[in-house]
Amino acid sequence: MSKRILLSHGGGGEETQSLIKDLFFKHFKNDILLRMEDAASLVMESTNIAFTTDSFTVSPLFFNGGNIGKLAIAGTVNDLAMMGARPRYLTCSFMIEEGFEYDKLEEIVISMRDEMAKSGVMIVAGDTKVIPRGGLDGLFINTTGIGEILYDGISAHNLHVNDAIIVTHDVGNHGACILAAREEIELESDLKTDCATLWKPVEGLIEAGVELIALRDATRGGLSAVLNEWAQTSNVCIEVEESAIPVASEVRGICELLGFEAYEFANEGTMVVCVPQADVAKTLEVLHRFEETQKSVVIGKVSDRFAQKVILHTPWGSQRFVEPPKGELLPRIC
Repeated sequence: MSKRILLSHGGGGEETQSLIKDLFFKHFKNDILLRMEDAASLVMESTNIAFTTDSFTVSPLFFNGGNIGKLAIAGTVNDLAMMGARPRYLTCSFMIEEGFEYDKLEEIVISMRDEMAKSGVMIVAGDTKVIPRGGLDGLFINTTGIGEILYDGISAHNLHVNDAIIVTHDVGNHGACILAAREEIELESDLKTDCATLWKPVEGLIEAGVELIALRDATRGGLSAVLNEWAQTSNVCIEVEESAIPVASEVRGICELLGFEAYEFANEGTMVVCVPQADVAKTLEVLHRFEETQKSVVIGKVSDRFAQKVILHTPWGSQRFVEPPKGELLPRIC
């Protein structure tokens, strides 16, 4: 009979300590975490830091290419990376439903450990709550991250006419993967989430001396949300070529079947990059070195045609505005 999480595991007593030591400390072990009391005492080499927090409630908890744990680590690390910050420390809180299978929780924790190893970030503090059966859907995770900013000034306010727009992966894979799993849509291929940690490619760009104007991990709302936010924030127009936007055939098929747009689907390991035209070649050369960003391509540029608008140029020579996503396209995606 498999072990399961009980209410007593969140009661603060022996069972709680056993869960922390035998599972979380086992896989997240580091000197800072082992010394933690009510909070972690940290030393930062720089006072210029990035600080972020996020909560993860994805359904289903396991999906092709990842699970809620991998998503939590990659999502928080990427939020720091998009600010030019080296990820240093995380806190992590687990809200676990009574009866949740211990083996599944350990699988999630191990995936978190493995994802942290890709950037060197460490979990140094955390909290665990067990909620009575029916009080939540399996497992929620909250993570907070601190990073040391190595490249200052990256901002959606900085776009100027003729800057290039680059996307680093097929768009919409995560949203389509979750939708297929949730709706039990059978695919003839092995479509996986794009969930990945992006710090190494960003670090490569910084080390190569690329001028980074803006970076964004295109999560909820996808590519459309990022481009519209940038256009509005910098009071510019962004023009993109539809034929240049990389979309996997499986994602395209799901969108055509259900009437969605791929560039509104969520991503969890695909970033949008804005750099000067003079740095495009260097940017692509760096990004193509990394598995996570090997598919990087230029999809458009900044212009002054229509302030605060995104224009999509179709393969048939027509043009249309890309509106910001409205409503919740797919709830509980991350």
